[in-house]
Amino acid sequence: MISPVAEGLSGLLQWSEPVIFDRLLDAYRRRLKDPQICRSLARSHARVWRALISGNMMQFETLRSELVEALASQALDLDCLADADERTLTELVEIVVARFHRSQRVATGYHLALIKLAGSLTPAHAA
Repeated sequence: MISPVAEGLSGLLQWSEPVIFDRLLDAYRRRLKDPQICRSLARSHARVWRALISGNMMQFETLRSELVEALASQALDLDCLADADERTLTELVEIVVARFHRSQRVATGYHLALIKLAGSLTPAHAA
């Protein structure tokens, strides 16, 4: 039997990518004017999220380090990274609450998966 966390992560892999990209793009648009740079940073950051959701922690750490360097090249710091992650996580939680409240098992799996992801997005894992 698949664990609730694994089930939640599997579900997130199926539908969350466009949501994640949109939230990240919005976060970078709040700080930068160049739309191409915003899209590039959002794409890079979305790859970080995909690696995290997939459980590929080695790739996550590598991509996260590369993202930190890309942010620094735009004079953005770890606060920007944390803000973008927080906005993204909040959006995912809101979607889960709104869409999956009728199925306790599915909602629980998503909630546990999001808690696990949040733990990996702490500042200690940012650099």
